Amino acid sequence: MTRRRYELTETEWEIISPLLPNKPRGVPRVDDRRVINGILWRFRAGSPWADIPERYGPSTTCYNRFVRWRKAGVWDRILADISKAFDGDIIMIDSSCVRVHQHGATGKKGGLDDGCMGRSRGGLTTKIHAVVDAEGRPIALELTAGQAHDSQMALTMLSAMREGTIVLGDKAYDTNALRAAASEKKAWANIPAKSNRKDGFAFSGWVYRQRNLVERFFNKLKQFRGIATRYDKNPLNFLGAVKIVASRIWIRAL
Repeated sequence: MTRRRYELTETEWEIISPLLPNKPRGVPRVDDRRVINGILWRFRAGSPWADIPERYGPSTTCYNRFVRWRKAGVWDRILADISKAFDGDIIMIDSSCVRVHQHGATGKKGGLDDGCMGRSRGGLTTKIHAVVDAEGRPIALELTAGQAHDSQMALTMLSAMREGTIVLGDKAYDTNALRAAASEKKAWANIPAKSNRKDGFAFSGWVYRQRNLVERFFNKLKQFRGIATRYDKNPLNFLGAVKIVASRIWIRAL
C-alpha cells in the first residue's frame, strides 16, 4: 500500500480549494489537489522535482504550476487569507538560518538583490524571518542573506502591530527604531535590553517565556527537508515554498 503521509487531508483541502484560482473557460487543468500533493511531497522529502512520484502526475506539471501560481501571488493570498484571524494580543519575531545546497547556489539572481544568500563560516546560508501570533501561527515571512542582522526586517514585518499588542523578541531586536514604532502604535516591546544600554525599559521575564512559540514554528517548518535545506536557486520560489508550508501549519492549528 502506498503511504501518503504528506498529502492534504479532507479538512485541509476544504479550506484551501476555495482560495485557488478559478478558471471556468479553456482547457481544464490537471487536478489541483493532486498537483499540490506533489508539490508538498517534493518539499517534505527535499528531493529534485524530477523525483516526484508518478501518482502525482508529470513532475513538470507540479513545477510549472508551483512557479506560475507563485508569480501570480496565489501562495501569498492563501497565507494572507488563512491568517486573517490571527491573535494580535501578542506577536513574536525571530529568524532562523538554513543552509543553501550547492544545487541552489549556482543560479542567477532571482529577483532579490543578493539571491538571499550569504557566506559565513558554515558556508552559504539564507535567513528566514518570521512573525507569529500568540498561538505560534505565522503572520509574516521574509528572506534575507544569512549574515543579515535580525533587526533589518523588523519594522517591515511588524506592521501587524495593533494598539495594545505585546511584541516579543530577543536582544537582537532592541533598537530605538523598533521601540519608537511600538510606542507610536501604543504597543509594548517586551524585549530585553542590550548590555550596553544606558536606559532601562519595562520588561517581563514571565511574558517573555512565551517566545518559545516562534522557535516551535521554525521546528515545524524545518520538518520539511526542502525548507530545512534550500535547494531552490530562485529565492522567490523558496519563499513561496515557505508560505505553502506555513499555510498548512496554520490550518492544522485551527
